[in-house]
Amino acid sequence: MEYAILIAAGLLAGTLGGVVGTGSSLVLMPILVVMFGPRQAVPIMAVAAILGNLGRVLAWWRDIDWRACAAYCSTAVPGAVLGARTLLAIPPGVAEAVLGVFFLSLIGVRRWLARRSLKLSLGQLALLGGPLGWLTGVVVSTGPLTVPLFTFHGLERGAFLGTEAAGSIGVYVAKVLTFQFSGALPPEVLLQGVGVGATLMAGSFIGKHVVLALSPLAYRWLIDMLMLCSGLSLLWTAVR
Repeated sequence: MEYAILIAAGLLAGTLGGVVGTGSSLVLMPILVVMFGPRQAVPIMAVAAILGNLGRVLAWWRDIDWRACAAYCSTAVPGAVLGARTLLAIPPGVAEAVLGVFFLSLIGVRRWLARRSLKLSLGQLALLGGPLGWLTGVVVSTGPLTVPLFTFHGLERGAFLGTEAAGSIGVYVAKVLTFQFSGALPPEVLLQGVGVGATLMAGSFIGKHVVLALSPLAYRWLIDMLMLCSGLSLLWTAVR
């Protein structure tokens, strides 16, 4: 029964990630912690996230902006490694509070940029990739940080989902290698992560059909709601 619940949750999480580009870990982490414990749940989720993002890459392969992905990864991957090392040195709640306000402000900023047809260049993607990669390492989850970055570059729907997923794979591979070198990724944990990741991959293709059914306006509203929920949840975590 536990594994049936995990499979269902993985499909739901993969579909959510396939539609908005993030949110899979929010659905799965509580279940993984209950089933395997917090120490084992983190590397399992890291492995699963690679496969979940790979599913979105395969689903939107023809729409991916590889130049944008390369510009982001050139600085985001080393930034994420540095951020992971910084995580334990930060007072609890500080990073979450700052990021919560940041996400809420992005709703207005994104709409202001859209009205003026402004977007981030490849050089600006590389410039911002480093600090956003560092923040990703600090707050663990990649998605809420990369959503505004790639949408500000002008990517939407399939192009955004595929490019964001391709960039996220680089960050999560760095995390998994860190777990491997520290001895926190035994074979059974790797297999569990692959199993969970397979459900995320399947959900990614389900999410593609949902995205194709949405109008561009409805999808932009969906991204704004994601920013609102991410900001409020981080603020709640900070003050709790």
